[in-house]
Amino acid sequence: MDTTEVLIRIRKIVRSINLESKKIQKEHGVSIPQVLCLNFLKSAKNYQSTQGEIRKFLNLNSSTISGIIDRLEKKGYLARLPNLSDKRVVNIALTAAGDKLLEKLPPLLHEQLSERLQKIDIGKLQQIEQSLDLLVNMLDLQGMEALPLIVIDGDLEDENNL
Repeated sequence: MDTTEVLIRIRKIVRSINLESKKIQKEHGVSIPQVLCLNFLKSAKNYQSTQGEIRKFLNLNSSTISGIIDRLEKKGYLARLPNLSDKRVVNIALTAAGDKLLEKLPPLLHEQLSERLQKIDIGKLQQIEQSLDLLVNMLDLQGMEALPLIVIDGDLEDENNL
């Protein structure tokens, strides 16, 4: 196999992620990080969480999370609720509109990949992991932080997209 073929395959993955992100934004008016925030709330106890817990899950800084929450609140997809036992804490809650939006969204690429990876045998999964480790080492990317999700960094940097 020519090295160009490896690069083409990597580019296909990156391009697919980028196209998915643009499609979700265009068709539903939300970014992938916003969808991930709503999904986190849907899986949380009582469909609520704190901003700090959302930040930890998404592994993003506080100002980025604040922007995501502000935009979702303006769209009516989540609400800020006071915590009756601790006035300093505000709970972030998924609204019915947010839940309805999640029902309309197609499964995200990283969800599809995760499901398919869980179905392959452990030896094949280890082979994929070793191959990806080799690429990471070749590019000297070991210390780079990364989300355990597939998103394009532009989703996180473009303030209008969050």
